[in-house]
Amino acid sequence: MAMAKRFPDFVLRLVALAATISATIAMVTSHESATVFINITFQAKYSYSPTFKYFVVINAIASGYGLAALFLPSKSSLWRLVLILDLVILLLLNSSLSAALAIGYVGKKGNGHAGWLPVCGEVPKFCNHVIGALVSGFVAVIIYFLLLLHSLHNLINLLTSKP
Repeated sequence: MAMAKRFPDFVLRLVALAATISATIAMVTSHESATVFINITFQAKYSYSPTFKYFVVINAIASGYGLAALFLPSKSSLWRLVLILDLVILLLLNSSLSAALAIGYVGKKGNGHAGWLPVCGEVPKFCNHVIGALVSGFVAVIIYFLLLLHSLHNLINLLTSKP
């Protein structure tokens, strides 16, 4: 019975691990150079934006946590801490995704009021990598939300069950 309760958790954690790793890899490999006007070259890299760096660091932390949680024995007393850590990871992933989405939107659409021009027309490979990373990050946020709901459901069942 314990294995049947643990299987959905294991699958969700495996998918969350894959999503956070792919988000990290897609963002880290996003770089491109473009030449505009008369021999003016500029580079687009994730490391030029503190927001994208934050996104990478948080997804790397979530990947490490997800890997550690996969190998945590089911009889371990550390599972009580997992509910809190799932919530913390979910909040961190959500904040990094929101910040990266805001910067990605400005990169794609620009901001006429501030005089910021869109750059995705000049560096489409970079923007496609960033979009892929953001989609993977969004999947990770959804999966961690489902993990949190699953953990809360298990906790409520544990507290309301008769001894």
